[in-house]
Amino acid sequence: MADNILSFTRVVRAPAAEVYRAFTTSTAWREWLTDVAFATPRKAGRLYLGWNTGYYASGEYTLATPGKKVGFTWQGRGEPAATRVQVTLKEKNGATTVTLTHSGLGRGAAWAKAAKAIAAGWEIGLENLQSVLETGQDLRFTLRPMLGIMVSDENNAEHAAAWGLPVEYGLRLGSVVPGMGAEAAGLRGGDVVISLAGKKVIGFGGLAVALQGRRAGQAVPVVFYRDGQKQTVTMTLSGRPIPPIPATAAELAEALRRLYAESDAQLAAGFAGVGEAEAARRPAPGEWSAKDVLAHLLIGERDAHAFIVETLQGNDRQYDGGFDNSDLRTRVVADAYPTYQAMLDELKRLEGEAVALAAGLPADFVARPAVYWRTAYGWLQSPTHITEHLAQIRAAIAASRS
Repeated sequence: MADNILSFTRVVRAPAAEVYRAFTTSTAWREWLTDVAFATPRKAGRLYLGWNTGYYASGEYTLATPGKKVGFTWQGRGEPAATRVQVTLKEKNGATTVTLTHSGLGRGAAWAKAAKAIAAGWEIGLENLQSVLETGQDLRFTLRPMLGIMVSDENNAEHAAAWGLPVEYGLRLGSVVPGMGAEAAGLRGGDVVISLAGKKVIGFGGLAVALQGRRAGQAVPVVFYRDGQKQTVTMTLSGRPIPPIPATAAELAEALRRLYAESDAQLAAGFAGVGEAEAARRPAPGEWSAKDVLAHLLIGERDAHAFIVETLQGNDRQYDGGFDNSDLRTRVVADAYPTYQAMLDELKRLEGEAVALAAGLPADFVARPAVYWRTAYGWLQSPTHITEHLAQIRAAIAASRS
């Protein structure tokens, strides 16, 4: 019986060398397709690709001709047998025609589900490859659906009895975000959502399960209870607000400078009139003082600088956009400064370094959307990270005074 062969073709407005990198570099695989990747692009070199959904595929490279061809075996989780992938690249006038074939898939019931999932994965993946290489935007992020809700409680037996509900699952909304899908659909605070996109909402994790495979702009049914009455509405999933990314290094540096100035002013106001003992007092075991929060912000800036430099150098380091919350590191840094003002001054110095680093980004780096867009977007979140912790600082100071 002949093998089932899947074939895909897409024209990407990028040099063949960039497309080749996307199939041969661990960092590049993560930029457009996977959550985890390890790649050694040589004959018999290993390849491992993993997704947060639990699916993974492993194999080894069978060929790697720079700018021309890539081949590797593929054994996906739960699939009956190993298969083969070959990618052919043809560049013309600055654009590259990408032809990908996935062969060796068997026929019959055992292969039907696997083949369907593999085909859908490559279709979505190659679409994102094109977006990442042409614009820098990762569609997994920019098209990630959002509801625009704030959840107040999980429904359970006790709540169901108090709220007069016949079901003991779902999420009670505290409020909805103006201008987003939930508000437009007519949802409001107090509603108890029990189903989204045809799936029961069991706890907070139920939202993520219901949204798997969904994109911003899609319409889904929402079933909820309001005042004890069951209702159904259609909601259009909102997209993540994406600020415009500065086109040049100089513009990026200026945007960072403005954002840092705003966050620094808010920090200064938050510490106005605060004594050193109040800033250093930890409200309870395991809780951060105001100085601890400042230490966390300093660590975030330092780590961001290091990641930017490694990206510029082409080093293969995975970074999920999070910040170090190590209690030990945070307290060591906090205790290293005699005053909180010294920490605020150090934060400003690090911010100045960041602005200078942004201004000095090489032109060839800025010209590569796949790395520049992601780098610039993440960098612009640094000042936001500072303002996000203002409430925590105020709470720690208030607790130290009580």
